[in-house]
Amino acid sequence: MKPHMSYLQKHPSITRSRVSNFVNDNYQWKDVNIQAVLYDVKASGEPHVQLKVWSAPGQERPTFEHAVKQEFRPAKVGQMFGPSWTTHWFQVHVSIPAQFVGKPVQFLFDSSSEAMVWSAEGEPIMGLTGSNGGERHVDYALTACATANEPERMFYVEIACNGLFGNGDYHEHPQDRDIYYRLNSAELAAPNPDAWALYHDMEVIVDMAKELPQDSPRSWQALTAANDIVNIFEHADPTSINKARSVSDAFFAVTSNPASHQVYAIGNCHIDTAWLWPFAETRRKTARSWSTQLNLMDSFEEYRFTASQAQQFEWLKEDYPSLFKRIQDKAKTGQFVPIGGTWVEMDCNIPSGESLARQFLLGQRFYKQHFGQTCDVFWLPDTFGYSSQLPQIVRLAGAKYFFTQKLSWNNINKFPNTTFWWTGLDGSSVLTHMAPSETYSAQCRPGELINGVKKHKDVAYSNESLYLFGNGDGGGGPLRSMLERLRRMANVDGLPRVKQSHPREFYEHVEKTARELVAWKGELYFELHRGTYTSQSNNKLWNRQSEFLLRDAELLCTVASFGSEDSEFEYPAEELTRLWKLVCLNQFHDVVPGSAINMVYRDSDKMYKDIISSANRIRKEALANVCRSVAGTDLTSSQGLTVVNTTGWMRSDIVAIPASTYANIFSNTSPVQIRASDSAVLVPVTNVAGFGLHSVSAETCSVRAPKHPVHVSKTDKDTYLLENRFVSVTFNASGHIVSFYDKTEGRELVPKDAAANVFELYDDVPLYWDAWDIEIYSLEKYQTLKSAVVLIVEEGPLVASISVRVPISDGSVVTQTISLSEHSPRLDFDCSVDWHENRKCLKVSFTWDIYSDVATYETQFGVVQRPTHRNTTWDMAKFEVCGHKFADLSEFGYGVALLNDCKYGFSTLGNSMSMSLLRAPKAPDEHSDMGHHSFRYAVYPHTGTFSESNVVQEAYQFNVPLLELPITIPPQISSLHKRPFFSVSGARNVVLDTVKRAEDDKTSYIVRLYEAYGGHARALLTSRLPFSSVCKVNMLEEPMDGPGIERLDHSTALKVPFKPFEVVSLLFTL
Repeated sequence: MKPHMSYLQKHPSITRSRVSNFVNDNYQWKDVNIQAVLYDVKASGEPHVQLKVWSAPGQERPTFEHAVKQEFRPAKVGQMFGPSWTTHWFQVHVSIPAQFVGKPVQFLFDSSSEAMVWSAEGEPIMGLTGSNGGERHVDYALTACATANEPERMFYVEIACNGLFGNGDYHEHPQDRDIYYRLNSAELAAPNPDAWALYHDMEVIVDMAKELPQDSPRSWQALTAANDIVNIFEHADPTSINKARSVSDAFFAVTSNPASHQVYAIGNCHIDTAWLWPFAETRRKTARSWSTQLNLMDSFEEYRFTASQAQQFEWLKEDYPSLFKRIQDKAKTGQFVPIGGTWVEMDCNIPSGESLARQFLLGQRFYKQHFGQTCDVFWLPDTFGYSSQLPQIVRLAGAKYFFTQKLSWNNINKFPNTTFWWTGLDGSSVLTHMAPSETYSAQCRPGELINGVKKHKDVAYSNESLYLFGNGDGGGGPLRSMLERLRRMANVDGLPRVKQSHPREFYEHVEKTARELVAWKGELYFELHRGTYTSQSNNKLWNRQSEFLLRDAELLCTVASFGSEDSEFEYPAEELTRLWKLVCLNQFHDVVPGSAINMVYRDSDKMYKDIISSANRIRKEALANVCRSVAGTDLTSSQGLTVVNTTGWMRSDIVAIPASTYANIFSNTSPVQIRASDSAVLVPVTNVAGFGLHSVSAETCSVRAPKHPVHVSKTDKDTYLLENRFVSVTFNASGHIVSFYDKTEGRELVPKDAAANVFELYDDVPLYWDAWDIEIYSLEKYQTLKSAVVLIVEEGPLVASISVRVPISDGSVVTQTISLSEHSPRLDFDCSVDWHENRKCLKVSFTWDIYSDVATYETQFGVVQRPTHRNTTWDMAKFEVCGHKFADLSEFGYGVALLNDCKYGFSTLGNSMSMSLLRAPKAPDEHSDMGHHSFRYAVYPHTGTFSESNVVQEAYQFNVPLLELPITIPPQISSLHKRPFFSVSGARNVVLDTVKRAEDDKTSYIVRLYEAYGGHARALLTSRLPFSSVCKVNMLEEPMDGPGIERLDHSTALKVPFKPFEVVSLLFTL
């Protein structure tokens, strides 16, 4: 027996600890392990390194050209720089000393923060990340081999006083706090290439010994090789390094089985467009991260890196044009892969269908213009659920593959598929893959590859997977060490085979080789982050308002441009595109969901103010031009009023007119009703044509008291009654609805001992993700708000209203005006809330005498039905779901819809519906939702099931009021309402949603429609705007095949066929 033989098989855990300690740099042994020889020599301080600094004022982020003209002061290692979110420019002079001759030389600069290296000529070179974690990257290569006559070098380092993930732990501290960052190092270093190679060898071998099955031969081989290397290595003997490497070389020479799992690896850095940092910092993050990757591509020819979000590319093009050109060059070689096809990696719950269409339109057009091709992979790794209409939208936007991994975060059910066909509402399918490594920021470790194979749920059908690596969220991307490890893992026994490739190669290979992939129908519901349907309420309100304002503006601008041959109206294409870019930017998956820091929402508020102001101005100008074009009127004086209906169906409503305008129109006729809140005169307008104009005049409008007035009364039992010819609604002293009686159907909607319009205050303390999550246990702990003050506000005869004031706590109160008009059974609730709570959630609930196993919720371009029971864990997980303008509960013959103007969180359990109104999380925005809120919702009863109702149309009307324009109305044109610009007939389930000018042709316009209820249709579409030809196009406005569009002889009418939930876009050309 050898006196010093290895006993590793008898004590493998001890040996594993031994070899782990050999590579670690956070233990006491790094003066004798591999860490001791990674650098041959270092030099710091003058005369080798001279530092000067200029600190930009406030939170300015100056350009290179501005910064280098400033006066720099001496600086040194150990100084603190700040406060948070400030910028400091370092001028660096380095002189390489003689002991570095013949060696590679790096400059190690650790500012404890993010930084960018600039050449003296103003070229961005690479990003740096100072830290002690896995994101640390502080080395800038000066030369591959120093000579005896190295010149003095001068360059700049721009540091940003924030970390890769913002400004410290956002769970514990607000991101606005002041932090100072220490300059830890600024030194020259000569790395030992052989020692680094052995270090990377050991990283892989040690991890394989740890992660492979402990009883497998290959695990023992890895542990033996690692142990042998430690035995051979002597830190004081440089020759021992290559001797040790001969052991690792022999280990890596044993290659993988050709039938083993194939991994397609792609580097990325998933930069959140805003999250724990503001938009302005993201503009710099992209430059820091992507410049670093370009340098790595020069060293690793096999390296493939992908980046999404056209907005970030546009920012880079504006701020760093030379860097953008380098990316374009690398894109041509295939190393830099633009991907995704959208403007940003958007949220897929809150945005409207048209917003999702614009994400792709803006994104794909940018990629086509600047990279020569559109993207065929929809790339969205980190969004909080995926709408059931996405497969159709993706296909219509020129893509056919989809990647994500977020559903691996589900906290109730594990999603059952990895590679599968995802089928949407209309039947469209996209080949979908969810990385089995369950991350987009893998670190290129053997354990990740091993576990990825174990977690692949469809390996029976497809023996391959995607693997995304690189530091992400805050950017950074892959490090050199990751690529070194990946090289070693490419083809080694014990691991799946790894190749770096364009994601398209993976999908194309799956299409060719996969057998009988399963399909998943409908939404990809994310069982986490349900609070994002509600957080940052005002942001969601402005998003909804912006979407509808732009819809109106584009419609009216198109009509103004094309409505008459002599129109001089100039379609504001550039400005509308700018506004859509801002809307799409704010739909990023950490902005509109409500999960960003307060700084982001301060920026977002300014953007929405800009959007709303500009869109209102455009809409007003276009509306004036439309009226002038159609009516030939002089708009210089206000002698009348034109009402414009921008929905696609005839409607009646009540408009509020200033008293002076009313007097001009109706002379001495007394008003029927003057509104109490602002003294405006209420006037009924009836049968306003869809997409048409209606003149309000004595000839067209009746100002007599209605035949069936609405009225309000207080009963002897301290209850209040709102009643019109359709319904009577009774409220108790708490403002709860205790009776909702349909007079036409003779039906009571509120069960005995139940109530509706009940405010409930829930404890809202999630497990970890404060702004993101509402947990199921929160439903167990709540209080019903009963105390209220009820007053009569409007007594009719056109509109009757009561006011209900409900205290929430000592600091919060909700006041609502509840109104019923004389012409509709819809009951409106106009709410004003002063909200100052801590981790509470305010909901309003409605219990109906209606029973159904499913409730219907609006989604993009359609609806989705979800269970009203909790039979399975999949049903239970949907205790809070996303809806858009309405949620509907219907049984045979009857239903009730809950409409809203900015709310997205809903729940239906049995016959009780609730809508989440406000939350009060404290991280990452400590001020989230604090302050004043205004929003509206409504109850709309209807006969028939949802599919037989007009709920979709009513929800549009609730969000799209009639537009009013004071004009001079000559008697001969008082019948403007008979001339709609568009009409859709023969298919009440078809909605005309969007009208806009074509992107690339000033003589064409787009009309987009969709089937809204889930049935076939053949609609008759009529356009009063001129056209000579029409064709069906996709969302990129490219011609596409499909069922023919039939134009009727001698007519401007078209027959347009629809499948259930199909979106149809038509290109009309003059």
